[in-house]
Amino acid sequence: MAAGIGRMRYLGGSTHMIAIGWVLLLGAMFWFFFDWSERESHPNRNMKATASAEIVLQRSRDGHYYADGEINGRRVKFMLDTGATQIALPRSLAGELGVKLGPTIVLQTAAGPATGYATRLASVRVGAIEISDLGAVVSEGMREPTVLLGMNFLRRLEMIQRGDQLTLRPLAAGGV
Repeated sequence: MAAGIGRMRYLGGSTHMIAIGWVLLLGAMFWFFFDWSERESHPNRNMKATASAEIVLQRSRDGHYYADGEINGRRVKFMLDTGATQIALPRSLAGELGVKLGPTIVLQTAAGPATGYATRLASVRVGAIEISDLGAVVSEGMREPTVLLGMNFLRRLEMIQRGDQLTLRPLAAGGV
């Protein structure tokens, strides 16, 4: 009888080891796929700027171009949007960044009219490209923490798209 109990304990230890192995395997798979998904949805999260201030962005899985940057010295995630007249940010993020809300305005969005607020941003930076004193809108309707990088920033850049890459360069002086 004692030998049978010892064997049951050994099998119990083996079962525990198998369970721990499965937990480790599932954890590793989760980590791998989460990291892969994050790289696919935001391939430019570790973007490096060159000395010439040229930025090369990879298209994300959803077809958009994303870039990490800064508003007033605070880190944000931008989505380049040539359909947006100005930089647009969600109200919740504007509050975190300490952006002051100006007068209420009606925004014409792809989803229809939305309430927003005019504001000014002291500085906007993507890589080594920084532009000061830009107009922006704060939108009540935006839910994602992503900032739309609109044409009031992008028009000051040369944009060259080849395949799934978008290269951004500051325009030569006087080209604005």
